Amino acid sequence: MTILKKASGVSGFLAGAVTVAVGALAIGLSTSNTEARPATGEHDNKAIVKKAFDAWSAGTGSPYDLLREDARWTIVGHSAASRTYPDRESFLREVIRPFNTRMQAPLKPVVRGLFADGDTVIILFDASGIARDGVTYSNTYSWYLNMEDGRIASATAFYDSIAFNELWTRVEPAQATAN
Repeated sequence: MTILKKASGVSGFLAGAVTVAVGALAIGLSTSNTEARPATGEHDNKAIVKKAFDAWSAGTGSPYDLLREDARWTIVGHSAASRTYPDRESFLREVIRPFNTRMQAPLKPVVRGLFADGDTVIILFDASGIARDGVTYSNTYSWYLNMEDGRIASATAFYDSIAFNELWTRVEPAQATAN
């Protein structure tokens, strides 16, 4: 009887130990699966940016529609437009609108890569269009977009400054017509 009591005590102890170990393993697996899975927000942010680029490519929208009013846009490098723009309107007024009026056919992007990490979406793309003088403008861009609530809060943009400056100085912007 003593041997059975000891055996059942040992097996009870082992059963308890196994239960604790399995529970700890399950918690460990659950934690590592959570860490391995990206947050839902980055999938949403990536999808939002992809949708904006699809619309831009189709001529039905623009990624600039995602800019918050207070979005800061930084163009890195030494181009004529390189600096930080403190808000959406200054960036559109000083860069995008003057750029677009230099074009006969708008830029059309072709995405090479789209990546997300937390609130940051990185997009690598080529874009080309026809300038008002009939010459094709082509460039490669890399944008780092910091997203908040599905909108661009800030951006850092890289591109070929030589290609940009060549267009910027060669083609005068068209004058906007009053309607």
